[in-house]
Formats: sequence, C-alpha cells, structure tokens
Amino acid sequence: MSGQPVLYLVVCAAPPALRIDELIELLLEDGWAVRVIATPTAASWIDREALAQQTGSLVRSERRRPDEPDQLPKADAVLVAPATFNTINKWALGINDTLALGILNEALGLGLPILVSPYAKAALTTHPAYDHHVRLLSGAGVMFTPSEALRSPTSDGNFEWRRLAAELLRLIGGHRDRR
Repeated sequence: MSGQPVLYLVVCAAPPALRIDELIELLLEDGWAVRVIATPTAASWIDREALAQQTGSLVRSERRRPDEPDQLPKADAVLVAPATFNTINKWALGINDTLALGILNEALGLGLPILVSPYAKAALTTHPAYDHHVRLLSGAGVMFTPSEALRSPTSDGNFEWRRLAAELLRLIGGHRDRR
C-alpha cells in the first residue's frame, strides 16, 4: 500500500456505521489507504474483523500502551462519518477521552484536511452548543458536509456513500491520480 494517500476514517455510533463497509469500498477504489478508527460504541456495532480484512489494517478503538509501537501511518486526510452530536461537541471542547477524539484533536492541531459528515437527530442539532461547536470547528479549518445533503431519500436515513466519497475527493484533492 505504499504510495497511497492515507485516510483516517473515524466512525461514530450512528445507524450509517452499520454499513460503513460500503463507504470503505468506494474509498479504496478512489485510491485511499483507509485506516478505521472507531469510537468505543461504534466499535461494538461494526464487524471489526471484516473491516480489517477489507482495509488490510486493524480497526483501532483503544489507545495503545506506551510501550507498544504506533501501528498507524501518518494520515494525509481525515474523514469523520458518521459524526455524532456527542463526538462533534466533545471534539470542539478539546476533550481527549477516547482514541477517536485524540486522533481528531491531533489532526486539527497538525492542520490536516478534515471532512465531517454529521449524523444527528434534528432535536439535537437545534441545541445551542451544537451550532456553536460546528462553527468553532469550521473556523479552525474543518470542512462539514450539510447533513441533509448526503442522506438517502429512502426512509432508512443512511448516507449516500458515493456522494460522500466524491465530496471527499472534491474537497481534499485529486488523490485518485496518486494510486
């Protein structure tokens, strides 16, 4: 996988996470070397073994011990999908209590390109902290997809993964040519 741009895919616990393999397939086709980092709850929902086989890399959700080598290569970009209300708010506050949040906080500090695709109930997105935190992260350079723009027109509420993968290429750059 050398020469491929590395994408950290941070997966949060929301219904689209159950079909994250579909997004990963598209990202792999676009030439990304995908490294999945799951929040603790998302890690209990997804098939970590199948995703590890699909990506060729272990799915991470726990921090490594100080005496263990870091298995994650340096990222070229970060995609957070689906991004929950909880993760967005904790990230904006600089909370670092999970591996996923630690990765996001470091990526922000390193100035990596970050695309976030929110998935939260309307009742939560009207909470005043949410809009404030989205604006705070946006002001720091984080790019957000409009949450409704990627929702499937069907009642299952899942993302249209193909549109999200295309949005990543559009916003982050032409990594397709780097294969």
